[in-house]
Amino acid sequence: MKKWGFLFVIVACVVIALSNITPKFKEDLNIKIIEDKVAFEQTKVIEVHKEQIYQGNLVLVNPEHPVHEDSMKTDIVNVYEQPHLYSGFGLIDSSILMSEELIQSFSQMIMGAKEDGVSNFIINSGFRGFAEQDQLYQQMGADFALPAGYSEHNLGLSLDVGSTTTKMEWAEEGKWIEKNAWKYGFILRYPKNKTHITGIEYEPWHIRYVGLPHSAIMQNEDMVLEEYLEYLKDKKQLTVTVNGTKYNIRYYPITKSTTIQVPINDEYQISGNNIDGIIVTSN
Repeated sequence: MKKWGFLFVIVACVVIALSNITPKFKEDLNIKIIEDKVAFEQTKVIEVHKEQIYQGNLVLVNPEHPVHEDSMKTDIVNVYEQPHLYSGFGLIDSSILMSEELIQSFSQMIMGAKEDGVSNFIINSGFRGFAEQDQLYQQMGADFALPAGYSEHNLGLSLDVGSTTTKMEWAEEGKWIEKNAWKYGFILRYPKNKTHITGIEYEPWHIRYVGLPHSAIMQNEDMVLEEYLEYLKDKKQLTVTVNGTKYNIRYYPITKSTTIQVPINDEYQISGNNIDGIIVTSN
């Protein structure tokens, strides 16, 4: 009996020791930025319209730049009713709405977190229509909510993520997001040290999709979206290599329908900034 009791103590100690191991975050951001370089070598000319300023993953929403009618995602679904689209995270209730595209990107991120031993994620809020946002604003007031049309939740590109264990500011889930969300195209929209720029207090739960390589550049340069869009406007064009993948980025000022150059042989995406121009990204 003494022998078996001794072995039991040893096994118990090993289990406790393993359970206390904190997952190590991967530090694999390898980025090289080349500024003032002609981004596209072989191009074609396409026409763009002023309305495209208000569309895309880089649209800025803040007190100065409200959500435009053309800005809202059109693939909004009830997440609870689409179990085939998501896995690995919980929902606070059955009413959560999200963009289908965003669900897929978020699910990939959650799979990456799970590989690092971080898995207690729950979505507390996704897309909100103007009526729901107005109701929230009326209930919570200006200190805790934004008026309808001035919240990123009205876009369909943001969500509030929580942990089932504790508050996000203390949770492993919150720490993991701050260090790793960029790999999947997400940014922490309202970090601690940028309140003077965003006008919003630290929100470790609010993430926003912008896509690669933009999330990587913002992570590397410690920029929030306001700063990043000014950076692109200033640089006009740059080539960026993120973990071995090369991206070309070009900013175009847009005041009316016009023509722009896009690459012939590369895939590209066009996004407006909700201010005065569009950004073409290719890889």
